[in-house]
Amino acid sequence: MKRIYLLLFIIIGCSSTLPDESLSLAEHLKIGMNYLDEEKYVKAQDEFKFVLSRGTGTDYGDDAQFFLAEAYFLNDQFLLSITEYENLTRKMAFSPFFEKSRFRICEAFRIESPDYYNDQSYTEKALERYIEFLDDFPDSEYNQTVTESMSILRNKLAMKHYETGILYLKMDEFEPARMSFNNAVDKYYDTDIIDQVHVGIIKSFIQEKNIDQAKEYWLNKGQEHILSEELIEEVDQLFIKAEK
Repeated sequence: MKRIYLLLFIIIGCSSTLPDESLSLAEHLKIGMNYLDEEKYVKAQDEFKFVLSRGTGTDYGDDAQFFLAEAYFLNDQFLLSITEYENLTRKMAFSPFFEKSRFRICEAFRIESPDYYNDQSYTEKALERYIEFLDDFPDSEYNQTVTESMSILRNKLAMKHYETGILYLKMDEFEPARMSFNNAVDKYYDTDIIDQVHVGIIKSFIQEKNIDQAKEYWLNKGQEHILSEELIEEVDQLFIKAEK
């Protein structure tokens, strides 16, 4: 008997959390918005899902689709939010939430982007989406944020190539090291770390005992791009030690 009461308690308790089907879609949407404001994101998700299940193709469904994505985003469920934002951008091109959904997709990928020493697939996806966003919304209110975020991501990818090159140098793998450094120079020439990348290329030639090539690189490219006095001094010391 105790087991029956316990089972009934669980069923009643669970069912009480489900959206009330006697209410209108407008009321469910309002309840969901209230939950969203109160940061009760899971409850908000339930309400928006209910509206979507019965109101797809209506104005209520349009709103519910966006705010369901928002409820995931604000609850730090970024990959789920991307799916819901993309449902909106794919099916509701004329939605008033279309531009913000596109922006949120970019932001979600950026937030999922890990530290430079990990796989950078999400970083690259974020950059691709940001570029598409700027192309499609050149006058967007979000463009300053987009530009700043792109700079951060580009620096991260440049760091990835630089540190890969340094790792190859430690293993005396000079050609692969230069390939990594040159990838950074070619793709991320405007990043904060690019002067260190040029120093890395010079180091690779010197460690390979190819002093003439190191000097040629310094004269043709290094002097133009390595502007930090500290790094210039480092290059000078590299040549001094190499010629002893």
